[in-house]
Amino acid sequence: METTSGSEKKGLLTGFREFLLRGNVVELAVAVVVGTAFSKIVDSVVKGLINPLVGAIGTKDLGEYQSCLKSPCDVNATGEVVSGVPINWGPVLSASLTFLITAAVVYFLMILPITRYKERQAAKNPVAEAPAGVTEVDLLAEIRDLLVAQRNGPGAPEGAAGTEDSVGRQRDGGLSTEK
Repeated sequence: METTSGSEKKGLLTGFREFLLRGNVVELAVAVVVGTAFSKIVDSVVKGLINPLVGAIGTKDLGEYQSCLKSPCDVNATGEVVSGVPINWGPVLSASLTFLITAAVVYFLMILPITRYKERQAAKNPVAEAPAGVTEVDLLAEIRDLLVAQRNGPGAPEGAAGTEDSVGRQRDGGLSTEK
């Protein structure tokens, strides 16, 4: 059985520590903890406030609404269905309301203010546009000129060996206007 040396363990632990302390991981962990606590609050609001309000308007608590897919749905004294196929749509509606309320609160109290803050910061500190560098056309022209100079050799004059003619043809897309 092989054992790892102390330096390898130290490297693994150091890498793991860096991973945990990386900004995204810490922020994600905080978001999970806050989200879990917040979802309990929203769930309590839905179950303790919204469901009874629906029950006051309707005939029963929102979690108790159901329909019978296959009739008849016989219910025993404890409230369990003993025959038939019930569809419990009340709890689904309750969970949907919980999700919508959670999403609305997260959007309006977290996402929207952060987005506005970032927009204000961007307006205060506009990013200076980088000066335009060498374009692709300029770079290709420079390469062409270097190749022409290399072909002519170091001692050849600028216009020797028909370079103007070949450069002219290259500029015209290979078409020559001279006859």
